[in-house]
Amino acid sequence: MDDTATRPNPRKVREGVVTSTAMEKTVVVHVVDRVRHSLYGKTMQRSKKLYAHDEVNDLQVGDRVRVQETRPLSKLKRWRVTDVLERAK
Repeated sequence: MDDTATRPNPRKVREGVVTSTAMEKTVVVHVVDRVRHSLYGKTMQRSKKLYAHDEVNDLQVGDRVRVQETRPLSKLKRWRVTDVLERAK
C-alpha cells in the first residue's frame, strides 16, 4: 500500500552530507536549504544539523545521504538514513 495515499502528512525527506560518525549507529548530517527572503527576495542558504540513525554503521564523513523523519529514537535523534546517494572520495 502506498504511504502517501493513506497519510495526509507524509514524513519529511532531506538530503545532506555526513559531517560526523563518532557515535555508535548515529551520524550527524549537515542539510542546506535554499530559501527566498520574504521581503527582499534574495536567495539565502539556511543550514541545519540533523542526528540520524545509521543501522549498518558503515557511513563515512563526506557521504551524501537521504534521511527521513521518524519517531524519536533518542534525546536528539529524530531521523533515519534511507539512502546513500554518493560515497566520499
